[in-house]
Amino acid sequence: MPDADYQADADEAKDRNFVTALARGLDVLRCFRPNETDLTNMDISQRTNLPKPTVSRLTHTLCKLDYLVADPRTGTYRLSAGVLQLGFGVLSGMEIGERASEVMRALRDGPNSYITVALAEAHRMDAVYIAVHRSREEIALTMNVGSRLPLFFSAIGRAILVGLTEEERAVTLKRADKLDPDQHERRKRSVEQALAEYESQGYCTGYGDWRQDVNGIAVPVFSLNGSRVYGLNVGGPAFHVKKKQLESYYARQLLEAAASLSHPD
Repeated sequence: MPDADYQADADEAKDRNFVTALARGLDVLRCFRPNETDLTNMDISQRTNLPKPTVSRLTHTLCKLDYLVADPRTGTYRLSAGVLQLGFGVLSGMEIGERASEVMRALRDGPNSYITVALAEAHRMDAVYIAVHRSREEIALTMNVGSRLPLFFSAIGRAILVGLTEEERAVTLKRADKLDPDQHERRKRSVEQALAEYESQGYCTGYGDWRQDVNGIAVPVFSLNGSRVYGLNVGGPAFHVKKKQLESYYARQLLEAAASLSHPD
């Protein structure tokens, strides 16, 4: 009997935006159960209720993408390390958020009660908050986990960009140009400014760039294995959070926080 967990429901079948081929590929990966190492195309066909020729094409593609490994001698497939990378992304984000919590709270609890502290990761042309410690004041930035800031035009986005390799930045710029070619020169200038700031002072600034009423500074934070770059910022309403205090007090605290998260003892 086919496994009911792998059947697309009626709503999905009618959804014009639902990519059936992608869903079937994920169904194949979900066929593997605890303590199960190898499956044949027939095993997968029975569990997904997909025709064996379709399963053969899916397993071939997943092998090419390094999510499955084929054993020609037995005609079986096993999950590869590529699948672990999918899960590692989530685990890594959770891990950095947990490690950063105490550090972020200490930054938030500094002398200015209007300060909000956030940790973000890049997604396309945005910096997406994955952890936030909001200010101690009721009148504050209404920012939460999942909030998005422009990657190229916010302090936290620029901090992520300067943490990338030159090649990675070039790829990110090229991708952004395809999505929004009209802003190419503005993005280029923003990146150049961010690199200059980071070179001279170790952090990136955003004084009214993202929003005219918001000031902030940010630094890159690197995952423990060096494969991912995050941005860590402190900021708040410009009327209460001034450039002078950010740079004279919070900049040093922010740099120390980034160092402790990127290279823990």
